[in-house]
Amino acid sequence: MNVPIIAEPIFHLGAFPVTNALINATLLMAALVGFGTYMRGHIREIPGKLQNLLELLIETMLGYFDQVTGSREKSHKFLPFVGSLFVLILLSNWMGLLPGTGSIGVWQEHHGAVELIPVLRPAASDLNLTVAMALLSVIGSHLVGVTAIGFFAHLNRFIQVGSLWKAIVSLKPMKIVVAIVEFFVGLLEVVSEVAKVVSLSLRLFGNIFAGEVLITVMSSLAAFIIPAPFMLLEVLVGIIQASVFAMLTLVYLTVLSEKPHEAH
Repeated sequence: MNVPIIAEPIFHLGAFPVTNALINATLLMAALVGFGTYMRGHIREIPGKLQNLLELLIETMLGYFDQVTGSREKSHKFLPFVGSLFVLILLSNWMGLLPGTGSIGVWQEHHGAVELIPVLRPAASDLNLTVAMALLSVIGSHLVGVTAIGFFAHLNRFIQVGSLWKAIVSLKPMKIVVAIVEFFVGLLEVVSEVAKVVSLSLRLFGNIFAGEVLITVMSSLAAFIIPAPFMLLEVLVGIIQASVFAMLTLVYLTVLSEKPHEAH
């Protein structure tokens, strides 16, 4: 069995294709929403075992966040967004290790041959999802930056129109040259923001897709024992990739929510 780089459609809703990766992501989000709704209605002043476990997880995450933000207030502010990304990526990666994922499917004609198309596929092995999360991460960090320091101050991080105008008004040639250089350096910063999206999405997609291919190859060689070490490795990879994505997002949020040095 091969693993196509593009998620395969299982059925269509009108003209909209429902892929196996989308089914996986939808089931996970439904489970998370259901679990969150359940816990919301069962929070107690004297916590039970499950509530204790969740509180320990949140406190641990806040401790790591504090090392990046330097502020418990900011950590609390960013926790819902960054924590949700972490949990979604982690569990979507681990769902790929559940029995039936990648092996239970429907027979469909594919490229002129009848093949078994898995009904479930790890959500992060679909580039559409990783690009969407990367866009959410980068655009969200800019929205936080605009809210925290103002639109023009945030814009001046990248395209320094204000500095260029002040230099031109001053009629000092050296200041004008420096301002022009800073203006074009700012344009390069805009390119770096696009590179963030490419880097975040391709890193996550590449690692999870490679792991899916590896598990598929090992499982085709032997059904038992041999794939087990590689599955354990994928558990570790899932934690690492979720942590990297979440921490980079947290860094973006923290940096863009602080005033530029020249504003102090």
